[in-house]
Amino acid sequence: MIPTNNVVLTELESDALVELVNMGVGRSALNLRELVGEQVFLSVPSLSVLTRGEAAAQLNERNSYLLIAVRQSFNGDFSGRALLIFHETNSLELVRAVAGKALSIEDIIELEQEALAEIGNIILNGCMATVANLLERTLTMSMPEVLRGTGSDFFDLNSSSEDDVVVFVQIHFSLKGKEINGYVAMVMDLISLSSLKSLVADYIKRAAT
Repeated sequence: MIPTNNVVLTELESDALVELVNMGVGRSALNLRELVGEQVFLSVPSLSVLTRGEAAAQLNERNSYLLIAVRQSFNGDFSGRALLIFHETNSLELVRAVAGKALSIEDIIELEQEALAEIGNIILNGCMATVANLLERTLTMSMPEVLRGTGSDFFDLNSSSEDDVVVFVQIHFSLKGKEINGYVAMVMDLISLSSLKSLVADYIKRAAT
């Protein structure tokens, strides 16, 4: 369970954050469309705030295959690490969508790391920058890195930051006819989650006026 000293989002704040993230992935879809030259559909069906252990368990329960994540750190009024996570079995299809079907499988494998980093950067940057802008704040993002492993690997279960929480977002996207399910996860400490909660509450107040 989330530690008893956690910061809990109200139902209204959670709904508003889903709305913000949906607008963020909408922006990412437009940016990704420019890269692949075709319509891209992105949506956010669910959002939850979990401990790192709970987030890792959900990934491990739902996915029997090795996972790939693109990870970027973000810093600003709230800080942490953002990850785009999906099945490794989808990675070559994603690379093919970006690089083109004319490439051989050998060429696709060679381009895989760079293409996945580009896709992750577009989705994470578009999402996080849009959310921050709507909250009237700015964030700086690190360069993307591509990881392979399990939920336990991605959420550093062996680290000492026991109070870290994960804003865990399930996403669905359609890219060149391929239906892909994945996750966007924002790992933050309780201070950053408290800051995010306050900014979302301010956003709700502005929207109501």
